[in-house]
Amino acid sequence: METIILFAPLVGAILCGFGWKFFGETAAQWISTSLLFLAAFLSWIIFLTFDASAHPNGSYTVNILRWIESGTLSTDWAIRMDRLTATMLIVITTVSALVHLYSFGYMAHDDNFKEGESYRPRFFAYLSFFTFSMLMLVTADNLVQMFFGWEGVGVASYLLIGFYYRKPTANAAAIKAFVVNRVGDFGFALGIFALYLVTDSVKFTDIFAAIPDLQDHTIAFLWADWNTLNLIAFLLFIGAMGKSAQLFLHTWLPDAMEGPTPVSALIHAATMVTAGVFLVCRMSPLMEYAPQATNFIVFLGASTAFFAATVGLVQNDIKRVIAYSTCSQLGYMFVAAGLGAYSVAMFHLLTHAFFKAMLFLGAGSVIHAMHHEQDMRNYGGLRHKIPKTFAMMMIGTLAITGVGIPLLYVGFPIGFAGFVSKDAIIETAYAGTAGGYAFWMLVVAALMTSFYSWRLMFMTFYGTPRGDAHTHDHAHESPNSMLVPLYVLAVGAVFSGMVWYGSFFGHTDKVAKFFGVPYAEATEHGDDAAHAEDAAHGDDHAEEVAHDADAKEEEHHYNFAGQPGEGAIHVAPENHVLNEAHEVPTWVKLAPFFAMLAGLGLAYQMYIRRPDWPHKLATQQAPLYQFLLNKWYFDEIYNFAIIKPTLALGRLLWKQGDTKTIDGGINGLAMGIIPFFTRLAGRAQSGYIFTYAFAMVLGIAAMLTWMTLFGGAN
Repeated sequence: METIILFAPLVGAILCGFGWKFFGETAAQWISTSLLFLAAFLSWIIFLTFDASAHPNGSYTVNILRWIESGTLSTDWAIRMDRLTATMLIVITTVSALVHLYSFGYMAHDDNFKEGESYRPRFFAYLSFFTFSMLMLVTADNLVQMFFGWEGVGVASYLLIGFYYRKPTANAAAIKAFVVNRVGDFGFALGIFALYLVTDSVKFTDIFAAIPDLQDHTIAFLWADWNTLNLIAFLLFIGAMGKSAQLFLHTWLPDAMEGPTPVSALIHAATMVTAGVFLVCRMSPLMEYAPQATNFIVFLGASTAFFAATVGLVQNDIKRVIAYSTCSQLGYMFVAAGLGAYSVAMFHLLTHAFFKAMLFLGAGSVIHAMHHEQDMRNYGGLRHKIPKTFAMMMIGTLAITGVGIPLLYVGFPIGFAGFVSKDAIIETAYAGTAGGYAFWMLVVAALMTSFYSWRLMFMTFYGTPRGDAHTHDHAHESPNSMLVPLYVLAVGAVFSGMVWYGSFFGHTDKVAKFFGVPYAEATEHGDDAAHAEDAAHGDDHAEEVAHDADAKEEEHHYNFAGQPGEGAIHVAPENHVLNEAHEVPTWVKLAPFFAMLAGLGLAYQMYIRRPDWPHKLATQQAPLYQFLLNKWYFDEIYNFAIIKPTLALGRLLWKQGDTKTIDGGINGLAMGIIPFFTRLAGRAQSGYIFTYAFAMVLGIAAMLTWMTLFGGAN
């Protein structure tokens, strides 16, 4: 079953990309889409039936083939199946299958291609190849296999972002995404090299087992000695920064909107941008022993959440607003992962996939209705024209802004998916930082998220129509092939948070069982499990204690236990952030809810009651508005500090080094010096015997002189 899930998208990509000429475009699209739905169906079976306690260390391996073997390096291609993998499988295959179906309607007619030009099979083949690469990444049993999937995702994203290859902006965006990610991938590769150097293996099992012995180990890097685990964790996170568009390596993300809208949904919801979060969670046994690196992850994640939210406030392209929202939400996930709440990070990754894919596909439905107009300033009043799309976008907005009923708990919170998972991260941030920088950045980002999300809804669906009147008059609802995926994703956007709350953010014992992690009952004084009763892997007494009456259950607290590699994630026994997150003050639990209300109220005031305010505010605060509109001038700074000097150096090496020095030297030797001496030598060829005899006499005289002066020296 696992092998079918992995290779079904690859088979679809090959048949669709190369076989469409034999069985037609429509059949090729259906083949690739059907194989994705098969993979999604099997993924849900595995996710719902996976029992971590039935397997040693909560995981099992499916060997595929022997791959690279050289000395001690062994990188067999195998599928590592545990709770992390199972979660990623349903996210990737579900969203990808729905994107395939959605693309039937969205890509039916594309003005970027000539009449009769076959572009759809190529598009569907790219989508399927993208999905296969991501599946290869998340099922990897070793770092080399993961890196191949990592790079495969990069190649596929380049092909999809630049799909409209006749547009210079699309080509530039594809190159930018590829180059920026190469920066992060270089750090990732260095981290892999370092791990192989100190553990003599790239297999996760071997690496995790060796980590406790490396706590005090140091390694030389850049003319200094560093703590090995902190350095490796930092290098791996650089790779995550690129793929997941964290601050400083985020600039490719908004430009990726040049690709077709289904590509945006696939990249920003299920695949490329979540790879970094998955990497940090997969390497949790390493991260738990690298406190300096995880502190950096928390700081950068919180900063990214704030930065991207500020930029999203003023964007006018509907897809770019949602893109910066993705960047911000990824910052939330990294804060949770950096604090050691890996299950909470994966929880938000899961729920985010549903409502963010729905928002992107909903935006695509709006763009389709408005004849590919993407500027929200030319929208308005569309809720009567496209009511079904409006309803789906409203559900997505309620989910991402965090609408729910605070403090009401009936075994789980009541609210949309984003309300449950995002609030869990904010509570974790308060517990993990004692109400510090990360907590406040996330609360402020929640307020801004609410503002720009409702701004998008009000500018698009409310008010009077703006822009081209003909476009508004002919706006129409999307076909069912585009609406059905929205309906399915809406179910996840509403219910996924409530359904899986206990598994990802419940009491420690429940989370530990779900992820196959050993756990133990804490002592009265909150000590670690050293003197506690072991409750790992189905201990009968522990089961009885853990599932006692509710009043008694509250008296028992559990900590994670076990060694690195025992379970899908590893949380150090002294890391109590998950327990502490449930005990934060009431005002902390209410803070994101009131932040959401404040953002909603401000957006309503500015875009419904007083629509003249935004222009006045932008005029009065022009420097701030331009600062945010130009994305904090990151592109301009990089262009000035990196791109222009690099291009200047390239021109110097090209014109002075290559053209003048290398080409000029060779051409000068071949066309100047050699002909000069050839002409001189040619003059000696007079044809007269006395000339040659004279030359011979001169030669003999020279030899005799040499022998007379130096021949008898010894």
